[in-house]
Amino acid sequence: MNFNLKHSVNQHIVLPNKSGVTLYLKREDTIHPFVSGNKYRKLKYNLLEAEKLGCKTLLTFGGAFSNHIAAVASAGQLMGFKTIGVIRGDELKDAVNENATLKFSQQCGMQFKFVSREVYREKTSVFFIENLKAEFGEFYLIPEGGTNTLAIKGCEEILTPEDDGVDYICCAVGTGGTISGLINCSKPSQQVLGFPALKGSFLQQDISKFAMKTNWELKTEYHFGGYAKINTELVAFINQFKKQYHIPLDPVYTGKMMFGIFDLIEKGYFPKGTKILAIHTGGLQGIEGMNAVLQKKNLPLIV
Repeated sequence: MNFNLKHSVNQHIVLPNKSGVTLYLKREDTIHPFVSGNKYRKLKYNLLEAEKLGCKTLLTFGGAFSNHIAAVASAGQLMGFKTIGVIRGDELKDAVNENATLKFSQQCGMQFKFVSREVYREKTSVFFIENLKAEFGEFYLIPEGGTNTLAIKGCEEILTPEDDGVDYICCAVGTGGTISGLINCSKPSQQVLGFPALKGSFLQQDISKFAMKTNWELKTEYHFGGYAKINTELVAFINQFKKQYHIPLDPVYTGKMMFGIFDLIEKGYFPKGTKILAIHTGGLQGIEGMNAVLQKKNLPLIV
């Protein structure tokens, strides 16, 4: 499984001395240009399983700006799989070339099936999956966001022995797979903080299905209105962070997480002397699509 991966490094984020804490950002976003961050981690063992089973086609689900859709399309191209993306929003079928994520995925060879939001809600039903098999033949199914048992196994490889000395591990939360892997491979002395990008209490239950420890907590006040929702305050933070640290953040996940971490530091949440490790999970391909939305609303862009 040759992806020509780069080793992720922990980059020191220099904070004002008065904060009393030390912050590092694990640059998982740099390990691969297209299958980066947690997307590679989640796909690794799923792709190996698909190969083992002799499957030639991968099928998965996602929205218009899904990092997961783009990653599956790219990974499929790299490993010789046919890929199918079931896309939420049937109005998008005539706008593929206007959507950076879908255009990239199509260029990687992904075939799309566009469905209404109402139909999309049935994506996990046996009836829906059987209809997909009748239409496309046999395939290896990867759930929306990529989270399953094999994805957790991959995410358990994010932390390395050099991370043993940190007190807090922070990550953005979408479907709960990445944080579950981090929880499972964390040390008993470490606390794992998740920053959900979505509204709702369901994540607590979803994570509990996979997490084998209780040393974790969700910080639910930094979702900025819900999935893919942002405002000018978050855009300003992302732009300032890039200017100061030369690190791009995506607006859906890592931007919200880092905003939350900085806010908690400012409020004195972390005891003095604390060492914090934040995980940069990638997702930078979504910036172009978000900027298109911001431009239509005459709002400041992510630079």
